[in-house]
Amino acid sequence: MRRLATEETAPAGQDDDPTHAFAAFEHLPGTLEAGLILLCDHASNALPPGYGSLGLPRAELERHIGYDIGAAGVTRMLAHRLGCPALLTRFSRLLIDPNRGEDDPTLVMRLSDGAVVPGNRNVDGAEVERRLERYHRPYHAAVEAEIDAALAKGVVPAILSMHSFTAVWRGLARPWHAAVLWDSDPRFTRELIDALGAPGDLMVGDNEPYDGALRGDCMYRHGTLRGLAHTLLEIRQDLITDEDGQREWADRLAGLLPDILAKRELHEVRSFGSRTGPVPPI
Repeated sequence: MRRLATEETAPAGQDDDPTHAFAAFEHLPGTLEAGLILLCDHASNALPPGYGSLGLPRAELERHIGYDIGAAGVTRMLAHRLGCPALLTRFSRLLIDPNRGEDDPTLVMRLSDGAVVPGNRNVDGAEVERRLERYHRPYHAAVEAEIDAALAKGVVPAILSMHSFTAVWRGLARPWHAAVLWDSDPRFTRELIDALGAPGDLMVGDNEPYDGALRGDCMYRHGTLRGLAHTLLEIRQDLITDEDGQREWADRLAGLLPDILAKRELHEVRSFGSRTGPVPPI
């Protein structure tokens, strides 16, 4: 598969829709020999021209429903420190969620944490297909291309997906500083949980407050189905809202990931299946 450019846009010249000029993702180049690809599925709360604010007040897009607050900053800083490549979306999860399979009923949210999304209320199949083709699929194609480029160099990469979660949910404070989500492949996950917990200053959730087994999501598609070691890290948003917090977490992760990535088992293609049901053989 061809290596994609730093930013991918929808094919030009098909019609006069200005959304063709909107880049679906950002690619931070790095050495594939680092053995790690960073992903940030919910990096941005931006919307392409023609979609306005999806009928929402701007304040709603600034909430967690629009994007994963702080995750992009940590991802960029960490990629710089490790010299590894990273891929980040440039569109809001409210437009279409790249961390959902194409047949997932929550792919385009009409209601999110109490907010009705007027611009999604009457979305039909044709509009969903348009958003898939111009935003969702280009991002995943870029991830596939980065993996393929690493494999072509003889490097089996591990994948780390960066997310963030709210400090309070439905009135209840969440005690975890970070959470590591996973399905059935324990290789990267167990190492990361142990390393984060070792200093004793963090409460680290193991598949809480969310479970990492979601058929068709980003880690399922690029990790589970391809037999690559992978895990999803969630950091509590109040810890990474500002640049200082983002830098602190990037430094923390940059200090522990090299030892984890040095383990041979993280760079082997192995199938662990999925708790969501049977998966095709590799």
